[in-house]
Formats: sequence, structure tokens, C-alpha cells
Amino acid sequence: METNITKVRISPEVLDTIIHDITYQGDVFGVYSSMTQTLTGGTNGNSTLTGLTIPILLTQNTVDLGYYSVFDGAILQQNVVNNFIFSSTTSNPYLWNVYNTSEIEFNAFLSLSSYTLDWGDGSTPQIITSYAPNFLSHNYPPVANEYTITMSATTPWGNNIIQKDIQVPYVDVPNFNPSGTAYFTPNVGAWTATPISYDYIFTGDSVNEVNAQVSSTWTTVPFTITGLTTSRLNDLAQYGPTKFQIMVPIQREGVDYGIITDMNLSYTAYTIQDIDYIDYPDGVTVYSLQSSGLVADWMVQQPLVKDELLLGVYGQAEIQSNVFIERGKNSAYERIQRIGEVDNLGDLIKYGYRFFNVT
Repeated sequence: METNITKVRISPEVLDTIIHDITYQGDVFGVYSSMTQTLTGGTNGNSTLTGLTIPILLTQNTVDLGYYSVFDGAILQQNVVNNFIFSSTTSNPYLWNVYNTSEIEFNAFLSLSSYTLDWGDGSTPQIITSYAPNFLSHNYPPVANEYTITMSATTPWGNNIIQKDIQVPYVDVPNFNPSGTAYFTPNVGAWTATPISYDYIFTGDSVNEVNAQVSSTWTTVPFTITGLTTSRLNDLAQYGPTKFQIMVPIQREGVDYGIITDMNLSYTAYTIQDIDYIDYPDGVTVYSLQSSGLVADWMVQQPLVKDELLLGVYGQAEIQSNVFIERGKNSAYERIQRIGEVDNLGDLIKYGYRFFNVT
């Protein structure tokens, strides 16, 4: 059976005309249709394109762009004069706790501040006079509602107010897409109204642990990898009348590099750096090796933080100020005064048909 493979290049202008908006769990995604305007020929003008699996919905925006560097874990509260955090539980969803996170223990001037907490439900604001225990609790009415918690700090130099919104009763934030399922329903073409879904994200993408990324967690290791390559037999050639010798280890820098294990009319077998090769007379070379995939020694679990100053930049800024000049092969009497003939980097690079090798 003969199989014909056709490559189709679709211009961005065409793709732009077949984008349709779909709404999934409140979010609007732009997806491509079945490209009936690009590939047609079926009944009633339907596309004859087959084998469509699933597009991946990319929801990144400019907020996700930028350079990410390793985070050292050091966090500083921006507002040290007046700030708080809040919490609740599903077992008692109408009871909320507020913690005053103002750095009163580290800044002596805050001892002159007085704090008032307004729960936002019309109840009498509470004056914070003691920090033991380090939180205040409040019961909201047993009805679903939104409230704004306000904490005010009165100081000799002015008043500071900070507000945060909460929803009552408290519920755990649901994971709408726990397995990373992408959904797609074509608007036109042969797959109209035929929803497609695919779990294209595995749990290792959502669990930030090294043991979730190593290959041994997901498959039996080691596993065999095979394929076609070019011959490397000449890497094992030796000087002398016998260029290739069977079962004679070849060393490089005092370490075993490879060995020829068999040579006959049908094939030549050899091993280089734990990779087995077989050369056949027709020029085909097959390789085989045992792999453990990703191992824990290759990975480090570290948090990342985005440097917003480098928004849209894929790499961290690097400043190089050192210039190294290699004079090349010159006479022992060659004078260094040649450098005195140039006064800028451009002339230095072009001087004397690249007399200086500037790195």
C-alpha cells in the first residue's frame, strides 16, 4: 500500500478568518474552525480534512510574559504600617478571622498607632487594643453575601486605610479543570456540534515535586531506545596494519571509549560510550541504548518569580565590560605599539585585516 503525504502551509491571514469564540466555564477562548474555507471538497462543501485531534487552548497574555528568575523565598510586606490577612474554614464558613500583619514588633513608631477594624456588615467597628491572641473573629449572618473588611490605622502623621473583599459563606476554591482537559466544539464543517475533549496535561505538570517529574515514576526503567544514525566505526580505528581490531578496547584520556564486538559479512557490531551500534553493508546503521529518562539528580525544585522590569524579555540583562585581545602568531619583536594606532573598538576589530582577534 502506498501512502501519500501532503504538506499544507496555511498563511496567518487565512487562519485569522476562521477563528471563532467559544465560552467554556465563563471564559471566552478563540479557537480555529475546521477550515472549510481552506480545505474543502466534501459533500455540501464540508471539509475533507480528517485526523483532527484537539487544539491546545493557550490563554496566556502579557501578564505571563517576562523573565523568571529563581526565588530566594524572601518576602517583604509592602505596607508595613497597616495591613492584615483573613481566613475561614468550610466547617464554620460564616466565622472569619483577621490577623493584623502590621510590623508593630519591628517598628517602634507603630506603637503610637491605634487600629480599628470594620467587618463591613453594619456591626460596630472593633478597636484593636491587644494582640494576644493575634487575631479577631467575627460571625457573619448565615446568608450568602459579599463584604468589605476595612482596617484603619490612626497615627500622629495621618490615617491609613486598607480594604479587602470576602465572600460569605467561605468555600474552597474549586478546581474547574483538575486533569487539564481541553474542550473543542467546531462551529462549521463535518464535525459541527461534535464536542472533543482531551486530557493533555498530566499530574506532573501540576505537582511541583521532583519525584513527580522523574521517568521512573511513570515507566519501568531502564528502557530501550533504538533508531537509525550514521556510522561511527571510524571512531574506533587504530594505527597500524590492522585498522579495526575485535574485542580490543579503545581508550581516550585514559578511559574506555568503545570496543568492536563483531565483524562479519552481514554486519559490524561495536559499542561507543555504552551505545550499541550495528553497521550493515548497505550503509544502514542502527543504534540501541538503555535509558533511565529523567533522573532526580538532573533536577532542582526551586520556586520562580517574575521580574516585571524585564517584561517581554526572554533573558536576564547581562553587562560585559572586559575585552580580551589575542595577538596571534607574531614575531618576537612585534611591538605592542600597534594598539596605539586605533582609538575605538570598531577600528580595533577591522585593524590590518583582523590582525587582532577580539573576543
